[in-house]
Amino acid sequence: MEASVQSAYEEELKRLEETFTEIDRQLAVLKDIPPYTGQDHTEQVLDSIRETRRRNLAVAQSEPYFGRLDFQENGHDQAAPLYIGKVGVEKDPSLELMVIDWRAPVASLFYSFTGGTDAVSYDSPDGLVEGLVYLKRNLVIRKQILQRVVDTFDRSGDTMAVTDEFLLYRLGENKDNKLRDIVSTIQSEQDAIIRAVKNTALIIQGVAGSGKTTVALHRLAFLLYQYRDQVKAERMIIFAPNRMFLDYISGVLPELGVGHIQQTTFTDWALELLEHEVKLADQAERLRFWFQTGTGRPAMDDTAPGRWKGSIRFKSWLDQVLDHYEATAVPHADFIPWEGAKLKAAAIRQWYDVENKHEPLMKRRERVLARMKRWMEMELEKVWEVHLKKEYKKKASAKLRDYTKHWTAYTPFTFYKELFRTDGPPAFLPQELHADLPVELLAATQAYLKKKTVQPEDFAALLYIRIRFFGIHGDLTFDHTVIDEAQDFSPFQVAVLHQHTRNQSFTILGDLSQGIHAYQGIREWTEFTDLFDGGTTAYYQLNRSYRSTMEIIYFANEVLKNGLEQPTALAVPVFRSADPVQVKQIEEAELIPALQKEIARLQSGETTTIALLTRTEARSEQLHKRLSAAGLQVNLIAAGGQHYQGGISLVPAFMAKGLEFDAVILLDVTEEQYTATPQDAKLLYVGCTRALHDLQLWYSGSPSPLLAGIQGDFVAWSS
Repeated sequence: MEASVQSAYEEELKRLEETFTEIDRQLAVLKDIPPYTGQDHTEQVLDSIRETRRRNLAVAQSEPYFGRLDFQENGHDQAAPLYIGKVGVEKDPSLELMVIDWRAPVASLFYSFTGGTDAVSYDSPDGLVEGLVYLKRNLVIRKQILQRVVDTFDRSGDTMAVTDEFLLYRLGENKDNKLRDIVSTIQSEQDAIIRAVKNTALIIQGVAGSGKTTVALHRLAFLLYQYRDQVKAERMIIFAPNRMFLDYISGVLPELGVGHIQQTTFTDWALELLEHEVKLADQAERLRFWFQTGTGRPAMDDTAPGRWKGSIRFKSWLDQVLDHYEATAVPHADFIPWEGAKLKAAAIRQWYDVENKHEPLMKRRERVLARMKRWMEMELEKVWEVHLKKEYKKKASAKLRDYTKHWTAYTPFTFYKELFRTDGPPAFLPQELHADLPVELLAATQAYLKKKTVQPEDFAALLYIRIRFFGIHGDLTFDHTVIDEAQDFSPFQVAVLHQHTRNQSFTILGDLSQGIHAYQGIREWTEFTDLFDGGTTAYYQLNRSYRSTMEIIYFANEVLKNGLEQPTALAVPVFRSADPVQVKQIEEAELIPALQKEIARLQSGETTTIALLTRTEARSEQLHKRLSAAGLQVNLIAAGGQHYQGGISLVPAFMAKGLEFDAVILLDVTEEQYTATPQDAKLLYVGCTRALHDLQLWYSGSPSPLLAGIQGDFVAWSS
């Protein structure tokens, strides 16, 4: 070890021991204070503060910090070493900051500084602070052991530019079955997104492996820190593509010391709001249908059910329908509960149109009917004869029940079902509006609605109707909403979430090149930006991929170029090189022995997670049986799966999106399975970019035309 490196290591070791001593001392003091269980408000607040300190110190006890920045603020005589960690730690009782929380304003310098001798600055609560950076140092501390010290910038040294050495070290590590935080390796372009102002709809187009998901999760942690008086964790929500992906990312927020943020899928959220009145049609069958080869693929143009029902055009059509229903829902006749008593229709309309105009539709109905009932009771009080009062009361109750039947109490589902009647439109739907519905949708939609089942594209409309009928209660409004894999969301879905989210505070992220559900998703990000008020959106493009090696990225880019006339963006890899991508011809009779041999080879090294990606779920199930019979322990991941367990996984390629593995073997990459179409190119691109270190594509017969002409040092063909 060089003398300078040894000196830096010894310096940091001494500082680390001092930090551990102080943390242990503070924890011991706090543990001796019993929790407060009384009712005194002041003591409750103090106890809450102590509990927060306990949690933070517990986080810092094992790995207190990961970075150091020596910064000399203008007007100060010398640079001060600033240690950056997941949580802040103060020295007791001086309140001197021993460790600065990574979300603090000054910590932004650690991420934004990219070298050079010029002055730098950051925004503080007191205004702009300027100064010079003298040292940027990365540290790896694991279980209280200092493992690595890397100076990425030293003003007094020979090098004056930040290097990628530490980043490459971290990227080269093998993965387990959970996504991890990236606080120690956040890059400047990622940090800009994380620290963007709250009341903005951020739209992030990021290539595979650009860290979109982790950036969004870190943004939540930052917003809770920066806007602690304005946002609450329980009022934040993450919408993920499926439950397995939620399981995969479940460790990040706890690692960042953040809890209670809602995490769900749009489908699960919708089913809960609709009080499970409906069920979701078999999605495994639907996905099998879409991801089969050959004919029978759903239409992808704007007439496709998913595209049409997810469009703003359909939302506008529903607005007209609901407006017409609002205008015609109240029966037009006077209400006559018994002879001699009359409540004029105009009075009822006044209660409905004017006095309760601010209420949602079904609440207005409830209030008007309640007022009619009170009116009847007041009229009955004018009747002195006991026998008449009893008779009138009975008649009035019957009349009110009859009146109520003519003013139907729809649920969102029963109303929606009426829209797709095949025997003609319901009374509240004008013929000209009904005629705007695509004819082919009517019978197909009514067929499954009769079974009280729905498709994913129906949920936006159902929730929109729910808002008009019942409004949005306070506990269903969000301080911030994250939408992951947003390219597979529809504009109507985002419009509904817009109504549930305060101040347009969104983080919307995805990759158009991974839009494998084009029959329901978007084609351009403008389909979302157009939903928000001007000046309240920000668009970011992340083109640098940190997940895969250069060889894998170069290869995946060529697949995209072979299938798409103009890809949205091609990934730019970091300088991390490994073996070339392997393209092998393996005939079916040799497949199982070849897989056994290759898996054994991979596992003999440092590979811990391996994915075998198939074209269809049926193929995964078939191979799972054969590999199990051959004695291999393989986890089968199917549509609807909820957990990713690591190890060896058999996964249909369309289910692997969002996951990452040390090694990936894509099977059946043939001309029949992956045709030269944009959709197949995107699916194959998704499969290729799941691999961190090792990628192989196997085929029998003829390879996919998406592989045609791919040559270079980054790929090796063999047969």
